[in-house]
Amino acid sequence: MVYRRTQQVVKRLAARRQAILAAAREAAAEGGMAAVQIAPVAQRAHVAAGTVYRYFPSKADLIAELIAEVTRVELQAIRRAADAAPGPSSALAAAVTTVAVHVLSHRKLAWGILAEPVDVDVSASRLASRREIAGELELRIAAAVRAGHLPAQDTALAATALLGALHEALVGPLATDDLNDPARMRDAVQTVTLLALRAVGVMDARARGLVVQAVMPARTLLGA
Repeated sequence: MVYRRTQQVVKRLAARRQAILAAAREAAAEGGMAAVQIAPVAQRAHVAAGTVYRYFPSKADLIAELIAEVTRVELQAIRRAADAAPGPSSALAAAVTTVAVHVLSHRKLAWGILAEPVDVDVSASRLASRREIAGELELRIAAAVRAGHLPAQDTALAATALLGALHEALVGPLATDDLNDPARMRDAVQTVTLLALRAVGVMDARARGLVVQAVMPARTLLGA
């Protein structure tokens, strides 16, 4: 007789997996990827270390799935913000603003996903994350180009350049540490969004108007 998991069992297993990932997110947000260790994550998730290994055979698997999970949440937030905007230019502004807010909300987590040295190889997951976020920005730039709001350009290159600028300015080694204050955070988000819009060809007055109109998204990725 073939054993089939009941729907209740499937839900329980999925919930346990999500609890482990949530614990890993919290650990990374507090202490960076160095804090994502099997035993502490298991303790946070209120499970045994062996349980973590049943879902994630190695630390590399756990971190890779953490990167993928955070990226999925960020993509959903970008799409919600952009899709709610009234036009393609405002959608691009909303997308950039959302990326900036998410980076600033959890800088240790963002840096961990981006480039923090770790003792396991998660380079493929990191690259996939960047490609997905850049791809979403490219869609928004391309839509604005088609609408005649932006000049013709290499949209893939523009999106990659914008994402690199956002990361370098907000979470890279040159980023200022004084961005925890809400007012400073808003100023930083508006500054980088204005820079991004100007870079792809939005005229200054229009860019400033789009930045002012952009809705500041929720600050958190945790528990999403």
